[in-house]
Amino acid sequence: MNRFEYCQARLGENESFVAKERNIKLYDGDEKTSYEDGELVLTSHRLLWGRNGEIARGSSALSLRLKYVQSFDEEEASSMLFGRKRRIILRLARVMPDKVPGPMDHSVSSFIKISGRNGVDPAFVQALRVTVAAKIWAVTEEESSETENPAPSNRVLRTGIMGIERKLAEKQKQTDDNISLAFKDLSKLMEMAKDMVAISKVVSTKIRDRQGDISEDETVRFKSYLMSLGIDDPVTRDGTRSNSEYFMKLSQQLCEMLLDPITEAGGMMSLADVYCRVNRARGLELLSPEDLMEACKLLIGPIKLRQFPSGAMVLQLDNHDDELVSQETVELAEKNTSISADELARIVGISLLLANERLLSAESMGKLCRDESIEGLRFYPNLFL
Repeated sequence: MNRFEYCQARLGENESFVAKERNIKLYDGDEKTSYEDGELVLTSHRLLWGRNGEIARGSSALSLRLKYVQSFDEEEASSMLFGRKRRIILRLARVMPDKVPGPMDHSVSSFIKISGRNGVDPAFVQALRVTVAAKIWAVTEEESSETENPAPSNRVLRTGIMGIERKLAEKQKQTDDNISLAFKDLSKLMEMAKDMVAISKVVSTKIRDRQGDISEDETVRFKSYLMSLGIDDPVTRDGTRSNSEYFMKLSQQLCEMLLDPITEAGGMMSLADVYCRVNRARGLELLSPEDLMEACKLLIGPIKLRQFPSGAMVLQLDNHDDELVSQETVELAEKNTSISADELARIVGISLLLANERLLSAESMGKLCRDESIEGLRFYPNLFL
């Protein structure tokens, strides 16, 4: 802080305004100071700090000449009230002989920190980086000392300031364009949602009634498309009177939408796959893992929740026969001499988690034996039987 000087908050000759940031706190090294909740103004030559509103009135302020800044860095800090935020660290050169009095005569720190309530605006940080790198103050100093040919210096000065302003304007315009494009795309998506639901109903009716010229291949393809089109009326908390009613209706809807996919997957589906499939179908009305679990616990009918001894949880059909599935697994092991979980998953087309559970289930029934080696875990038909 001993590099700061007292000054009047007004721009000097050949000095231009660049950027401004509010609610800024200054640190002397790692130590807090009393200079809090102030306004920080970046010019082409200096950093000006004053109480909010005082700089605009031309009152007294603190000034740090940018030629003191030797390097620029950032750090991440955490706060109980404001969470994580970033601070700017300016490492400074030694005090110069022409320095005027300031708030501090001596300091053991060779750097200062600049912080805000929610960190420092990235646009201000970028402006500071560009301004320090441009070194416009050096151009003006050279201009004042070399009066024989001022034209080149003036040209560099204009280029430096205009370049900073142009970059800031381009960055702001790009941000505005990105925001406008995002909302435009969202509006189009919302307009298309109704059409997508109408198409899904028409296609599902044709598949169910086999109307028109729909071949077997087209039927399979339409079914795969419908799985991605979504639910036209997802159950939500706002549409129910209590949590119990919400979870009961949600479990019924899960049963309706997952019956065919679980059947096609071999009668069993991991909760991770269920979570992804359900939320993809619900669109913007996403379910939390907790809500999905509570609804799965209430499943009654053709689908039920099952937990394996390993802790893995799946949804499976009521008529799922472990004995039959284990026998199919043994046949695959006999056909390939031995089999691992990843090979079974690839052959049957199921997740690695379910493949591993199928092998462990067959082992617990005594139909498979394991062989653990440096190559991994493999299962062989149990010849001891």
